[in-house]
Amino acid sequence: MGRQFWKPSNMLYPVPAVLICCADEEGRANVMTAAWAGTVCSDPVMLSFSIRKERYSHDIIERTGECVVCLTTRRLAKVTDYVGVKSGRDMDKFALTGDLKLTKTESKYVRAPGIAESPVCLECRVKQVLELGSHDMFIAEVLSTDIDDSYLDEKGRFDLGAADLIAYSHGEYYTLGQLLGKFGYSVKKKK
Repeated sequence: MGRQFWKPSNMLYPVPAVLICCADEEGRANVMTAAWAGTVCSDPVMLSFSIRKERYSHDIIERTGECVVCLTTRRLAKVTDYVGVKSGRDMDKFALTGDLKLTKTESKYVRAPGIAESPVCLECRVKQVLELGSHDMFIAEVLSTDIDDSYLDEKGRFDLGAADLIAYSHGEYYTLGQLLGKFGYSVKKKK
C-alpha cells in the first residue's frame, strides 16, 4: 500500500455545519452557513469561525462585533444549504417559507437573532479578527448558550442523539453516526 502526496488542501473533515446569524445597525437580520467553525477555549468559552471577506455577513459581524452561531440538524439540512448558496444582499433569508423557513428568536445578550428550529444557539461577541487570506477568522466569546428544552433528557442534560446534528464533509452533508464511546472510555476499568 502506497501513499500519494497532493497539493495542500483543507481536508480536515468532517466539520460542523452551522448557521451564523447577524443583524446590522438598523436591526436587519441575516443568516449564513459556515463549515469552518470550532471550539478554541473553555475558560472563557470561545469559538472561531472563518468567513470570506466578500460574504454579506462578514462586514456586518465585523462592524457590530456580535453574532449567534446555531447548530444544524437533519431537519435543517436543506435550509442550511440554501442560505449558504444565496446572499442576504439579494434577499431576506428569514422571509423564506415551507421547508426553508427559519424563525428568528430573541437573544439575551446580543442584537443578532437566534433560530428557533436550532437545538443550540450560541450568542457571541467577537474578540478578535485574524486576516488570513481568502477568509478572516473571527474569534468570539460565547455569552450565552441558548438550548431548546425539548432536547433535554429526564436529568436535564442536552441529548445530542435526539438533536440529530449534521456535519459537512468535502462538499456533502452527513448526519452524525453511532456513539462509539465517551471521553475516557479507553482507560475506564471494567466492572
